[in-house]
Amino acid sequence: MKKSMYTRFPAKTVLALLLSSVAISGFAESNLIRKPVAVGAYEMVYDQGHHSLFIATTQNRNEEGGVVYELDAKTLEVIKAIKTAQKPFGAAINNRTHTAYFGGSIDGSLIAVDMDSGKVKNTLTLVPQSHAREKAAGEHAVLAGKKGADEMKKRDDHRPPAPRELTVDEQTNTVYVSGVNRDDSVLWIVDGDSLTLKSTLHGLGKLNTGLALDSSSHRLYTSNADGEFITFDTQAGKILSRTKIVDDGQEHLLMNIALDKKGHRAFIADNKAATLLVVNTDNGKVTHRINAPESLSVLFNPQRNEIYAAHRNAGGVSIIDGNSYKLLNTIQLPVHPNSLALAPQENALFVSVKQEAGHGKPASAPDDIVRISLN
Repeated sequence: MKKSMYTRFPAKTVLALLLSSVAISGFAESNLIRKPVAVGAYEMVYDQGHHSLFIATTQNRNEEGGVVYELDAKTLEVIKAIKTAQKPFGAAINNRTHTAYFGGSIDGSLIAVDMDSGKVKNTLTLVPQSHAREKAAGEHAVLAGKKGADEMKKRDDHRPPAPRELTVDEQTNTVYVSGVNRDDSVLWIVDGDSLTLKSTLHGLGKLNTGLALDSSSHRLYTSNADGEFITFDTQAGKILSRTKIVDDGQEHLLMNIALDKKGHRAFIADNKAATLLVVNTDNGKVTHRINAPESLSVLFNPQRNEIYAAHRNAGGVSIIDGNSYKLLNTIQLPVHPNSLALAPQENALFVSVKQEAGHGKPASAPDDIVRISLN
């Protein structure tokens, strides 16, 4: 890591970073690059053609819209900044059409960006604007005490579905978007070329979040806070199966999903329990539980047979062996590692790291992007 990086953090955080560098022999300072990008950095996609990283940032709450930054995948230097009328969160990419897609969770939209020109191609409204405006207004309300908490829960229960995860079938140029809701989550199916809504699938349970696609098998996998693992047939356009994979009386929130397509495995992050689930995609059954801190994001690297998990609360990223499921390394990245992206050509892992923030307490510094060289 470069010396300038440490000037952005208090002494306690600097010490944690230094200790992590010493403790992890496989990752010297030269293997890590960490740079601030902007307030509200969330999901990223790697552009194979340009060897660059596109990152969604929402900017400050009082600013209109957001910005998608294109970063050099080797240096993390900004190549271009693409202004969007909506605030982007989730991200997906179609490398064949050179298009990146971003989900606007606050206003219920889908944004298509031409990666060659750096311009917004089109925007699709997934949620009626009257509902979206009501939702956005509620995002900034600060309510105190039990009455306030009850009121916020009531608002959440009646809000429309919000776009969260995106994935793209490059063969059919179809974009799938998970719509998170406390009652009836949905799956939006969108034509990636015209950016028109083809259909909406209802009944995906409470807080349907994770989304992963195996286009060669025509299978889409999703998960929810009801502890279900759901398999969707993209050709037939219907749910094939839904299996309860956590039912132990404890609180769970199944989040992102990563696939080992050849091994027929799904790795599922749990943001409420200290475990990473391994599921057989053929039958929907849990085959292994990996001991790990609560996880928000997960990726699988088939070239190295490694699993990567971001632990937002614990402040680190785990590297796990794909055969033995043993922990290989933990990289401490305070404050809050959020989203992951993989660049196989670069043999690099990217992490967006959130700064400390909360209701009524906006972040005082830009969020960071970290590049981890896996060599």
